[in-house]
Amino acid sequence: MTAITWAELIGLSLSPVVWLYQTFTSSDQAAWHWATNVQAALLAVLVALLMDRLWGEPPVWLHPVVLMGKLLGWAGQAIAPRHEVNNDFGRFSLAALAWCALAALFFIVYWLTQFLLGFAPWWVWGLVMGVLLKPLLSWRMLKDEVLAVEAALQQSLPAGRERLSWLVSRDTTQLDAATVRESAIETLAENLSDSVIAPLFWFAVAGLPGAAVYRLANTADAMWGYPGWRGQGDKRRHWQWAGKWAARADDVLNWIPARITALWLALVAGGVSWSGLRRDARVTPSPNGGWPMGAMALALGVHLSKPGVYQLNPQGRGPESEDLQKSVKLASKVIAAQVLLVLIAMIFMALWMWKLVGNV
Repeated sequence: MTAITWAELIGLSLSPVVWLYQTFTSSDQAAWHWATNVQAALLAVLVALLMDRLWGEPPVWLHPVVLMGKLLGWAGQAIAPRHEVNNDFGRFSLAALAWCALAALFFIVYWLTQFLLGFAPWWVWGLVMGVLLKPLLSWRMLKDEVLAVEAALQQSLPAGRERLSWLVSRDTTQLDAATVRESAIETLAENLSDSVIAPLFWFAVAGLPGAAVYRLANTADAMWGYPGWRGQGDKRRHWQWAGKWAARADDVLNWIPARITALWLALVAGGVSWSGLRRDARVTPSPNGGWPMGAMALALGVHLSKPGVYQLNPQGRGPESEDLQKSVKLASKVIAAQVLLVLIAMIFMALWMWKLVGNV
């Protein structure tokens, strides 16, 4: 009986990247096993993206991100102060502990699920992993909401402002039509990273547990990470130190995916100015958001901005209706590229497995 090291055990239950490495470094008989794991992971991505395209989001009562939001909401109410506090290291520590506890909870649940599924045939494993991966990413809803902003703008400027307020936290009441479109395009570009590329990246690195922890981190950043007052009445809390851990964790986990997203946008657009992209990426408060937003601005040739905060591609023109439509098409091409990449990888792995069968 062959001994299994701890690294192999973790890889078996967790990381598609480790499975891929093992496929090409193990003996032929073991490589076949790892190759089927890789095929299961690739199938899961296809299933998740297909489910997203066909049906969008699952019901609220079944949605794990909704559960994450509820748990974060309860914890936030207990941790964040009712009044403004400076240098509150105690609440910073409590919030960090709560974040880590919730991350550990979702990591363990998804790890156990993925591990137990690994005993099923690879195609069953892949199908079920895909069903579980789907709620951790979201493209159809993002696309529909951005297009809904343009549809509302076609009715009236106030309607466009109102619909945009569903997507962004900034005050939309004074925005003109071009700035409404700028905000919608920025939201599309940034959330292409946050809602699709980043979950897929962390699924590749750490399987379902990685995608789940990323989604928790991203949700925590949205709920805890922005400084200022939030909530009404008894639920009104001041977020400053209590949200710093969540904000920094999200920055770390999004560092690579944001840059990958920018590269994909540049690729499907036929190329953008690298120096211009680096320039734009530096001007946003977030160390990550400027990359996909800057790439989209350069790809469209438009100017994107948050008044008083940053300007991306400042020499560009103001976006018009066709630019918003084109931004959705570019983002859709990025999604299509992920599907194509997975299909090519599955064909390659099938050929590799056929070769392994001939060697056994």
